[in-house]
Amino acid sequence: MASFTLQGIPVSRGIAIGRAHLLRPAALDVQHYLVAQEQIEAEVQRLKDALVQVHKELQTIWADLPQDAPTELGAFLDVHALILSDPMISEAPLDIIRSRHYNAEWALVTQIDALSAQFDEIEDDYLRERKADIQQVAERVLKVLTGSAHDLPREAGIDERNANMIVVARDISPADMMQFRDVAFAGFVTDEGGQNSHTAIVSRSLGIPAVVGLGNASRLIQQDDWLIIDSDAGVVIVAPTPLVIEEYRHRLAALLKARKKLAKLKKTPAITQDGIEITLLANIELPQDAISAMEAGASGVGLFRSEFLFMGRTGQEQQLPTEEEQFVAYRDAVLAMKGKPVTIRTLDVGADKPLDTSEHNILNPALGLRAIRYCLAEPQLFLTQLRAILRASAFGPVHILIPMMAHAFEIDQSLALIDQAKESLRHESQKFDDTVPVGAMIEVPAAALSLPMFVKKLDFLSIGTNDLIQYTLAIDRADHEVAHLYSDIHPAILQLLAMTVTAGQRAEIPVAICGGMAGDRRLTRLLIGMGFRELSMPAALLPEIKQEILNTNIGNLQALIKKILHCYDPDVIQDYLTQLASI
Repeated sequence: MASFTLQGIPVSRGIAIGRAHLLRPAALDVQHYLVAQEQIEAEVQRLKDALVQVHKELQTIWADLPQDAPTELGAFLDVHALILSDPMISEAPLDIIRSRHYNAEWALVTQIDALSAQFDEIEDDYLRERKADIQQVAERVLKVLTGSAHDLPREAGIDERNANMIVVARDISPADMMQFRDVAFAGFVTDEGGQNSHTAIVSRSLGIPAVVGLGNASRLIQQDDWLIIDSDAGVVIVAPTPLVIEEYRHRLAALLKARKKLAKLKKTPAITQDGIEITLLANIELPQDAISAMEAGASGVGLFRSEFLFMGRTGQEQQLPTEEEQFVAYRDAVLAMKGKPVTIRTLDVGADKPLDTSEHNILNPALGLRAIRYCLAEPQLFLTQLRAILRASAFGPVHILIPMMAHAFEIDQSLALIDQAKESLRHESQKFDDTVPVGAMIEVPAAALSLPMFVKKLDFLSIGTNDLIQYTLAIDRADHEVAHLYSDIHPAILQLLAMTVTAGQRAEIPVAICGGMAGDRRLTRLLIGMGFRELSMPAALLPEIKQEILNTNIGNLQALIKKILHCYDPDVIQDYLTQLASI
């Protein structure tokens, strides 16, 4: 077999060498037929039984989680159990069987296809990829219905000399990942997914190489093919030659040695060679993620995305998370951080990521009623969240971060609602920190170009580079036809970053970066050389960013940083970045 290479999206660091094990999606084998009237209730019961069996399987997997399993896995299993119980999955397909006479598999796939189409309209990368959760839950139910639930290999079936397996699939659920725990596996390769898919999140937390978004890898790769994953480059080499395998084995050995050294940096402060301390923070999506942040040596949480509490619901008021439910989640994260600050971003949903999946489509959802616009349009929902966050502040340091601000009235109204929430808590004799810092996400160019009105009224700023780049360059990151135009070193982006950090320095307020640029090691020297002193990223990336900081003398970077900020030629900027890495 001739060797060939596939290019995908790198979602974790590292190299893996092993043989392919293909996970075939049950959805490909679904039969479509109409059920006779007298057999309808029996078909309904068949689907109900499958749902019950899958629920029991998830409970068993959760109960059997080893103590050293990443906290993300347990949290994702909880999410899958909730999805399984949601009427969208547990009731709607039953109605389809009764009304259309579809067989159980067909009814389930029909409902999942409809839900997936709604998720495709969501603009936010992380939330759009949550449709994979629904598809993965359905996949488990389909496997029970079709009798293909047990297709995972046993260790005896793997080459003993190289007891490594690389899982190749359309997509991989967290539950399937845990079923591989008794089998030696080295990496994941998937057709679907992106930077925020569960395969990506769990692979980063496990430190396992993975490349996603390959499109048709599961059709091109054959069972037991030799594979090499170079997840730094986002490359999968199929049927590599012996010479290539040997080369990558040497690289893998060097990488493992370097990782052992990085692990020793956990308790080492992130201080540059010229004595400047950089605060390294973790981004989290779930309260349980705070445990991973502490284990990685984070100095706090720089971004707690609160959306997870609100998503996957029908949007009816009584089904939104209560104040108590939100309070418990925020409090648990604060307690887990043991006195280190937790920055909670207020609800970032709206037209592009609706709470109600039945909402009508918006022509341009990224520019619609979202984030703070949505919250100000729904003040009671916003007040409920603010009260929950403030109550959590009684258990440790909490910062409130408000997304997508661009107007002075948005600042004023947000601060007024925070004051209103405080007053209501005082009236009820509820404890909270009256001095909770309030900050804004700088992710709209208008905000970066009107910083004086932000720094006068707020306590800190945090730059969401992903959205800032998307809005500045007018690029939909989900559109593959223009994705190549997405550039974090475009001169316009660098100018906006420089303007923001300079404004923060003059006003003597902190300015953090919590987008993808913060966790990109090739940009670390650029960012701290520009003046950024707080970087927030996935916890698994903290050690390598810390190492880069420890090896940096900021004073030595300044001359080259000035050249970069005065340059408008992308190729020259890239050359300067290469020079920064060698200083």
